[in-house]
Amino acid sequence: MFVSPAYAQAAGAAGGGLEALFPLVLIFVVFYFLLIRPQQKKAKQHKAMLDAIRRGDKIITGGGILGSVTKVIDDNEVMIEIADGVKVRVQRSLIASIISKTEPVKGGKDKGDKTAANDEGSSSGSISKLKGLLGKK
Repeated sequence: MFVSPAYAQAAGAAGGGLEALFPLVLIFVVFYFLLIRPQQKKAKQHKAMLDAIRRGDKIITGGGILGSVTKVIDDNEVMIEIADGVKVRVQRSLIASIISKTEPVKGGKDKGDKTAANDEGSSSGSISKLKGLLGKK
């Protein structure tokens, strides 16, 4: 008595399936350019940085430990010195950033006088050059 019958309305105003998918495609495009693409670029730069690590580099690990690379063990591990005489093996993927890079050995892999001097690290060579410029022995 008090209930009136309800009739379904035609769905002609909603349009086809393509119009319903357009907002979803638009959202995906926005997410790609704002989230996915920058993250892939950052990951690629981090991988290139990790591949370029060599002995003598000053690094920061993911846990915030500062150290100097003393030996590159393999593709997955490096040995860093975090204090005088304290060496730790660290996975490459846990290295957050490189503070300072050493200069590459000039002349390639040939064993010579310059190779032995560069194996010591760039800091001792730079200090001796600076002392030479200042006239100190």
